[in-house]
Amino acid sequence: MVTMPLWLLAGWLGGALGLPPSFAFLFDLVALAAFLWAIIVLLRVWRATREDKD
Repeated sequence: MVTMPLWLLAGWLGGALGLPPSFAFLFDLVALAAFLWAIIVLLRVWRATREDKD
């Protein structure tokens, strides 16, 4: 819930401050890492709850 607004804000601030495009790619990679981490955690929680039911 936090990654998307921060990613959009970072992109907007980068353009407003005139940062080089390499910072945009850095923000993109950080956002992708956060989404990947969230998916991994979600899958681990899902698997743990499935194992508890067995």
